[in-house]
Amino acid sequence: MTTDSSHPTAAPAAQAAPAAGPGGAPAPAPAGGAVPASGSLEALYDLTLPVSIELGRTRMKVQEVLALGRGSVVQLERLVGEPVDVYVSDRHFAAGEVVVMGEQFGVRITRIFKSGVGDEA
Repeated sequence: MTTDSSHPTAAPAAQAAPAAGPGGAPAPAPAGGAVPASGSLEALYDLTLPVSIELGRTRMKVQEVLALGRGSVVQLERLVGEPVDVYVSDRHFAAGEVVVMGEQFGVRITRIFKSGVGDEA
């Protein structure tokens, strides 16, 4: 029996080879965040993610915003000593306290959240 090599056949999903990304590296994980069992988390270690620290928030009328200038003080809806929020890729990741390191500010992480706000790990 002969086979026609010009006719593509679909391989079962379990036998399909993983797609390669640029430079032959494994392709990114599916959108659901699942990492293939044969993949390694080490491939993700060099990714750069945006990290934001939220000191506080407030609401202001447009007239108040337009009146802001050098030396203006904006009062935030957060108390002194209350933890600041740490976001990684717009996801609430942790909470911490503001520290001074030489002439720079930093944040000491005090809690890491599993998924949503208040879900501690």
